[in-house]
Amino acid sequence: MTAEKLKFIFEQFDHIEVFKTFEELSSGHINDTYLVTADSRRQFILQRINEGVFKDVPGLIANKVSVSQHLLKKLKQLSDDELKRRVLTFVGTKKGVFYYKDKEGNFWNVMVYIEGSLTFETVNNEEIAYEGGKLFGEFLNLTSDFDARKLIEVIPNFHNMAFRYSQFDNALKEASEQRIEQAKSLIKITQDLKEEMHVLQNLKDTGKIKLRVTHNDTKISNALFDTNKKGLCVIDTDTVMPGIIHYDFGDAIRTICNTAAEDEKNLELVQFNLQFYKAYVKGFLEKTSSSLSPLEIKYLPLGAKTMTFIMALRFLTDFLNNDVYYKTEYPEHNLDRSKNQFKLIESLSEQFKEMEEYNLNFLGSLKE
Repeated sequence: MTAEKLKFIFEQFDHIEVFKTFEELSSGHINDTYLVTADSRRQFILQRINEGVFKDVPGLIANKVSVSQHLLKKLKQLSDDELKRRVLTFVGTKKGVFYYKDKEGNFWNVMVYIEGSLTFETVNNEEIAYEGGKLFGEFLNLTSDFDARKLIEVIPNFHNMAFRYSQFDNALKEASEQRIEQAKSLIKITQDLKEEMHVLQNLKDTGKIKLRVTHNDTKISNALFDTNKKGLCVIDTDTVMPGIIHYDFGDAIRTICNTAAEDEKNLELVQFNLQFYKAYVKGFLEKTSSSLSPLEIKYLPLGAKTMTFIMALRFLTDFLNNDVYYKTEYPEHNLDRSKNQFKLIESLSEQFKEMEEYNLNFLGSLKE
């Protein structure tokens, strides 16, 4: 992307800044993201949304803008400067919408860059796990009174377990004998866990668990921290849509509490870090307990197991499909990813009762 083209796109948005320089940011895997510096030294995030992944980009942008506007209202007691550090600020175009569509059909949006912030790719201590729990918990708590039905489903069936099993069953029917043999033990685990892995789906479908605004990508790198390592702002809200709280809780735990990388082949290194779990839960429940039902709290540990499983299932499905979705670096890459997640489930399951007990005990301490 040339500076001239980015400058033209940046100028379509309603601001008084003059484009000076840009830097491509490579932390994302889906969108093209650039850090733009203006003559005034103010900085902005200029982002192209990948319409190949997201089929309704105007709807996606409407989702994240409306959620940000809701957060601004809920935090109106803060100063303007503090609000711009705590909530994503989107810049509209000169035509009054929050996206610009270029001649090639690409959609662009602009956000104010939050200066003096830090991100972490992995969690290495309980303090960051605790602060991450507080930050994502606060996001869910502040949006608990937002009508999630007003949001579009950005990626239909994203965490729908019945849909993911249907994909798996279809892949199994078409898979080569060699790949089925390689994945034999994982296929059995998938079938053995089928009933348990539908519990949350059934509770959602029957309305026993509330439909909420959910972030749906709660890895720790989507949390901004200040220089004192205190939680600051939840970012990357492209996948904000209706869901249940267990999606966000479970995905955060899956990524924070794995002692190894997601594709680590040496499964002895893959363990569930219970201390990080407890630290995250402490921060999370401090912020959300007043807005959660007893049923939602009861099933938080199952949320962690379910979200780990759904990734294991998706990696396994893609392996059986000859690796058509996830990028791979070698033939068994998706199989190794799936083995990794199943090992994490095994380690988590061994500590499941302690996870449940900690949640209840901590909740009791908050009420005292």
